[in-house]
Amino acid sequence: MVDVFTASELENIANQTLDFYLKDQIWKQSLQDRPAMEQMLKHKKLFGGGKDYIKGNVKGDYTTQFMGYEGDEQVEYSNPANVKQFQFPWKELHAGIKITGTELKKAGITVNNSLSGLDSTSPKSDQALFQITDLLEDKLDDMDEGSARSFNSIIWGDGTSDSKVFAGIRHFITDTPTTGIVGGIDRASNSWWRNRALVGASKVTSSRTNQTLSRALRQEVRQLRRYRGKPSLILCGSTFLEALDQEITEKGSYTDEGFMKAGSTDISMADFSMKGVGKFHYDPTLDDLGFADRAYFIDPRHLKLMPMRGEENRAHSPARPHDRYVFYKAVTWTGTMICNKMNAHGVYQAATS
Repeated sequence: MVDVFTASELENIANQTLDFYLKDQIWKQSLQDRPAMEQMLKHKKLFGGGKDYIKGNVKGDYTTQFMGYEGDEQVEYSNPANVKQFQFPWKELHAGIKITGTELKKAGITVNNSLSGLDSTSPKSDQALFQITDLLEDKLDDMDEGSARSFNSIIWGDGTSDSKVFAGIRHFITDTPTTGIVGGIDRASNSWWRNRALVGASKVTSSRTNQTLSRALRQEVRQLRRYRGKPSLILCGSTFLEALDQEITEKGSYTDEGFMKAGSTDISMADFSMKGVGKFHYDPTLDDLGFADRAYFIDPRHLKLMPMRGEENRAHSPARPHDRYVFYKAVTWTGTMICNKMNAHGVYQAATS
């Protein structure tokens, strides 16, 4: 027999029961890998300070040359003047959170010392009775992940979105390397101050039969090494990897042991890589930016982050205002990204046939 409850009985049940919550953990839904940021931080170089810029000298043209002569023929002497100077401004970045004392009280959190604010808190003894997840922990996590996401976006930037942040990878490795002034040096008149690019009308369409994309990349690596570049970081979008996968799976095998393994089909595949260059890293940020069909070949010796010494991810806990019960926490980063050699990098766009 099925029990039938009256409206008043259902209301009584609702008043005395709670929904079941999975406590203590917030299941994050949109975290992504950030290989560009990871590798740039790995290869960073610190600097001590300076007025406004990081500067350096570069040279791509040479004047002096041999000339033939006989006997007492007059010869010529050159006066070389080919050194140019690049400059990149360093920038200051800030990320911070604030929370009111009222919010903390509702979450069962006590601020022990107003001067140290969020650095000195403790849970109330009966907090577990009403708190589903830790409010303060979530806000601090938001600060960590949010600042990392925005820093990653800046690293991939082209320098046009905000003049108060440093220019990123796409400012140096551009689709149109024959135009524009980068670091104060005109690319139109200095061919050695240009990255490699096969995009747009020059993009490469993969071919299972002709291995067009694989061959083009091998040819490009030779050009990137032409002037002693050593690209060792490859960052790709998903569509580019699919185009490469189309060629590799046609001519190669899925696993080291072969396509068939122990009587069953294993469709897994090892990471793609190029001998002497490195692994093709999938960077989801390229998909987010609309560049899923691109790959960036980078020489980290010549394109790198330069944080100011002692000013990298510096934590701050500002005192609360005397007339407001609001608590703050922040982190600052000071520095820039520089490139002292352009022709060691390239950007390549791929399409599937």
